[in-house]
Amino acid sequence: MMFKIENIKKIRVEYNLSQKDVAEKLNLSRSSYAMWESNNNIFPIKRLIEFCNITNCSHNYALGIVDENDKIQADYNIDKMKQRLVEFRKENKITQEKLSTILNTNKSVICNYEKGRNIIATPFLYEICSKYKISADYLMGRVDEPKYLK
Repeated sequence: MMFKIENIKKIRVEYNLSQKDVAEKLNLSRSSYAMWESNNNIFPIKRLIEFCNITNCSHNYALGIVDENDKIQADYNIDKMKQRLVEFRKENKITQEKLSTILNTNKSVICNYEKGRNIIATPFLYEICSKYKISADYLMGRVDEPKYLK
């Protein structure tokens, strides 16, 4: 599953931040951040959450799932995330086994997300949200509405 985080550079530039500024705010090297921004490495979800919090941008916009930035000033909520992932699966009649096949992973990974042991991986979040038109910010517990994207 290959995807690109489309809007990270656009957001950084909009906020008049250099790569070095963002890297410092994320407490990492500029070169690490640059690799994520240029899509040479996958942007880890915890760092994406931090980036979205720093810039008050939506996960949907940062991931390139939507074209407009609904500025959000809320952190993710692991309890809502695990509950909403289960809810999403049941609404779409998808078993953990089937979701693991869709995401090319194993069932235990899905189980760990749903039990709140791990935060969903960035590529998996992107795949679910873009395929099923569900809001990444909703799944991550940052917003209660809208649940589905147009």
